[in-house]
Amino acid sequence: MEYQLRHYRIRPGQLDAFVEAWRRGVYPLRKKFGFTFVGAWRVEGADEFVWIMGYDGFDGFAAADRRYYASDERKRLSPDPAKLIDEPVTSMLRSVLP
Repeated sequence: MEYQLRHYRIRPGQLDAFVEAWRRGVYPLRKKFGFTFVGAWRVEGADEFVWIMGYDGFDGFAAADRRYYASDERKRLSPDPAKLIDEPVTSMLRSVLP
């Protein structure tokens, strides 16, 4: 299983709109493309959103991510929550547990 952490700084005052658009669009579509979710969180006192997703397919996370973004369904997401992100940070994660 490969995991990715995504930490977004959202445009001021747009966090509620972002969360709603993410829950209605990104979340179910990512699931359809085989991604799993560890969780998704609002950062208390900040316009920030953090989530961790995983992928366990034969082709790997990067290929599945490209397929997701190239899909017609992703291109048609409305509203597109990506337009509400000021500063995205993404990191692949590697477990240190045995």
